[in-house]
Amino acid sequence: MVRQFLPVGSDLVSTRLAADRLGVPAVLVFVLSAATPLTVVVGVVTTGYATTGLIGIPVAFAAVGVLLAVFAVGFVAMGRQMANAGAFYPYVAHGIGRPAGVGAAWVALVAYNLLQVGLYGAVGAAAGPLLGSWFGWSLSWWVIALAAWSVTAVLGLSRVELNGRVLAVLLLAEVAVIVVYSLASLAHPAGGVVSVQALAPQNLIGPGAGALLVLALLGFVGFESSVVFSEESKDPRRTVPAATYLAVGITALLYVLASWAVTVATGPGQVVDRSRDESTGLVFNLAGAHLGGELVAVGQLLFVTSIVAALISFHNTVARYMFALGREGVLPARLGWTTMHGNAPANASLVQSGLGLAVIVGYAAGGHDPLVHLFFWAGTSGGLGVLFLITTTAVAVVGFFARRPSGESRWRRVVAPVIALAALLVVVALAVTNFGLLLGVPEGHVLGWGVPAGYVGVGVAGTLWGLRLRARRPEVYAAIGRGAKAAIPVLGAPPLGRWPT
Repeated sequence: MVRQFLPVGSDLVSTRLAADRLGVPAVLVFVLSAATPLTVVVGVVTTGYATTGLIGIPVAFAAVGVLLAVFAVGFVAMGRQMANAGAFYPYVAHGIGRPAGVGAAWVALVAYNLLQVGLYGAVGAAAGPLLGSWFGWSLSWWVIALAAWSVTAVLGLSRVELNGRVLAVLLLAEVAVIVVYSLASLAHPAGGVVSVQALAPQNLIGPGAGALLVLALLGFVGFESSVVFSEESKDPRRTVPAATYLAVGITALLYVLASWAVTVATGPGQVVDRSRDESTGLVFNLAGAHLGGELVAVGQLLFVTSIVAALISFHNTVARYMFALGREGVLPARLGWTTMHGNAPANASLVQSGLGLAVIVGYAAGGHDPLVHLFFWAGTSGGLGVLFLITTTAVAVVGFFARRPSGESRWRRVVAPVIALAALLVVVALAVTNFGLLLGVPEGHVLGWGVPAGYVGVGVAGTLWGLRLRARRPEVYAAIGRGAKAAIPVLGAPPLGRWPT
């Protein structure tokens, strides 16, 4: 077997994603779909009220929205210096060092895979009861999960614009339901008075405040995926910043509105007890009382489709991460191949689909609870990994601009990045110390400390792999973080080296 190093664009292998495909609206759709706004409103909001006993969730969402907006200042400023489908990976490689970049990439692969595959448990658990009540069908969760997997796998090999159109339709309907439900709750306040008590900043004080902030931040996971599509954007220097700021702003407004509206409809003094009694059904129960059964059914359907939309979005994100790493030789080079004309990262998408299938089959065979053991545990663990990545990236932004001001203002290269880093370090500390509470496991449970420690281990292992590449494969090491400008190791490339469309 002969190993070749070929420049990107060689006739033997396609290692570029198609450029000039996505504008701001299209990238925004991918980002907001990954955030799963209806899933957060129905699940995270009520869980937050129930587990913490605090009514400050609207304030927590607002605070996290401001924090991420400040983080985005340096994030998008650094992004103007590069366009790479690897997202956080090249940021860390350029800002801290290539070995750390590889460590961040490994953490990213674990975190985003957990987020993506965990959703298969959610879609099966959410759709099963609806199919039973509407059509009398009694389907196991894994049958429904396999149907969602099939859609995701096919779209993963399709043109990125097609994925965007599907997501756009689902997302617009999802946002519309959130707004209608929220306005209906505000129009029917408990006791006839619209209370603003939940919006008071002092509500974000108490023994559960740390968990509350972390839950709020998990609701924003996905906002950072705008940079994953930078290579396919029409104008990355404009598209990525605009999509990032819009995603943070729209998400924050939706979450603050929806979480506040729940307290208005139930009354601030009753929202905790009702969340504990009614769980994820609280939002739909309020809608049923104010709007009627038809709109409740629509919301329940869109709750399921919001999970499918997130599956598609995270699949695209993970596949592009693997593609970026394969293209640069950090992972097997064949992961860096695309379909004909660069429509999709073919091999990476297939690998991601294979992982999803293995998880569904494994959990079904083991008889595990799809909602708790797959969706909740995997999703929360994946969110913690993304928090680690965001914080590491904040360090990278500070380091990058310390060496290369790049003509950016002092606010963009120093003040905002340092403020964001300090705040994120506080949130990380709160997340690690409250992680067992977030998972709902007893104090001292292995998952409470094992998941954070596992991410540290993965990051260290990836960093050591980067150092090994520096010592044994310097040509690959030199390509780390360079994206489409890298030289690609090609193993046995077939004629044209591309997948058919």
